[in-house]
Amino acid sequence: MEPWNVGDFLKDELISNRGIYKGTGVSDDDLARPVIGIANSFNEMVPGHTNLRQLAQYVKYGVYRAGGTPLEFGTVACCDGIATGHCGGNYVLPSRENIADSIEIEAKAHHLDGLVLMASCDKIVPAMLMAAARLDIPCIFLNGGCMLSGPPFVNTEKADASKVTEAWGMYQAGGLDRQVVEDMTNTCVPSGGSGQFYGTANTMCCLSEALGMSLPGAAAIPAPFNERIRAALKTGMAAVELVNRKITARKVIGLDSLRNAVVFVTATGGSTNAALHLCAIAHEIGIPPETILAMIEEVGEQVPLLVEITPASRKYDMEDFYFAGGVPEVLKKVQTYLNLDVMTVSGKTLKENLEEFRNPYTHRAEMIRDLEHPYSKEGGIAILRGNLAPMTGVSKLAGIAEEARIFEGEAICFDSEEECLAAIEALRIQPGHVVVIRYEGPKGGPGMREMFKATKMLAGQGLARSTAVITDGRFSGTNSGCFVGHISPEAAVGGPLALVQDGDRITIDVIHKKLELHVSDEELAERKKNWVYQPKTLSGYLARYAKLAKSACEGGVLE
Repeated sequence: MEPWNVGDFLKDELISNRGIYKGTGVSDDDLARPVIGIANSFNEMVPGHTNLRQLAQYVKYGVYRAGGTPLEFGTVACCDGIATGHCGGNYVLPSRENIADSIEIEAKAHHLDGLVLMASCDKIVPAMLMAAARLDIPCIFLNGGCMLSGPPFVNTEKADASKVTEAWGMYQAGGLDRQVVEDMTNTCVPSGGSGQFYGTANTMCCLSEALGMSLPGAAAIPAPFNERIRAALKTGMAAVELVNRKITARKVIGLDSLRNAVVFVTATGGSTNAALHLCAIAHEIGIPPETILAMIEEVGEQVPLLVEITPASRKYDMEDFYFAGGVPEVLKKVQTYLNLDVMTVSGKTLKENLEEFRNPYTHRAEMIRDLEHPYSKEGGIAILRGNLAPMTGVSKLAGIAEEARIFEGEAICFDSEEECLAAIEALRIQPGHVVVIRYEGPKGGPGMREMFKATKMLAGQGLARSTAVITDGRFSGTNSGCFVGHISPEAAVGGPLALVQDGDRITIDVIHKKLELHVSDEELAERKKNWVYQPKTLSGYLARYAKLAKSACEGGVLE
């Protein structure tokens, strides 16, 4: 189909379409300018999105200032933190496909010239990048910024939203008064934003900048800072410039820029969900998932860990990361591993952006180390393989204590997150246990819920270094202790995870990237013969998703 844009509504053959468009209040002059759609995922339920309404106004000012016409529309947005631990979690990853589809529909149906994509949280950010790659029109991403931290908590300088779950585990183990936990719900989230820690939300926001889809220095600005308002204005202006210069999304998103994003995530110890979402974004431009997973493995062997942000750090949060120089400072440190000639939404190459970047702050500079003095020689993300994960599993080495990076223990199995959480609350998990949470993958869950609640509760009970958690579900990046997620193939399609029995010995080796079940092939074959699985009875969107969802190692995209 021949591409065209909003300005074509001025043609005589589309005069009736133009008349309807004018029902929104626009004029012929408005339609003659670049019309920039603002895909805004604002809502009043998600802390990371509550400031997007205000930011959208400044985006519009920027679009106007640069000579364009802004037109705003909305998308759904779910919060993993609010949805976790109950059936709402089944909808979060599936919402990614819904959001990408809805943006594609709106942009195509109304022939928008370009898009400003506004989001902050876990699945919404990759969904918008997927839509940009799919549409291949000029697009630019703006996030809402991170939260500010709360007052100190046990063994930490600051508290974040995930610490409530950890505190609840401490209460269960008799180590904390319940009123302290209740008080934390009022103090640990003193502002809106996408969390204070380096979970999936902040990983994907920062990854977007490393990918070249956000303006330099914009991703890590805290939500309450006035600098974020100025970034919104500049983003609106840049959107018009992208249209004028015909810089479309695929001129920014390509194999080289995806590799740059992998380097950044590896150097910063980002969320394991980055692997899932990078595969999905690559899928939109025809790059197979195995290429991305191989890239993560390769980069992980080369690029060390240069940044520690909570939960990997007990000292530094996302605000500190911003003061230390944020994404550009990390990219400057690892530029020998980057393709610096890639185009970015600033209209300049990555090399030009890094040459121009100057950090106006001086404190916390020690937080981002150089290649000669890393926090760890190993990169932050690990792709694991073995007889328990034939098609891969994913772990976050940066979030695991050094002494727990090689862990052997005895399996204790649960067929859902709810079963596991009940067992943790009943204090059934003991040192040496490898907690197996299965049937929580894309098809089995369905929707591949996040299992971070289990790891945080175990940490609160003092078991972070003496137990491990493995699952075909996901993790948010807030994890404490040894863990492996995204295990593929998942249990619901007969993957080896379905065949594990209580008492089996399991070895997790995050250093050497191995996940092994110490059961013979003959015994596993016998167990497979007797394996019975009854899929959940589903309806509505989840039924469609479960039917069409691919494996986690394929990005969890739909057939």
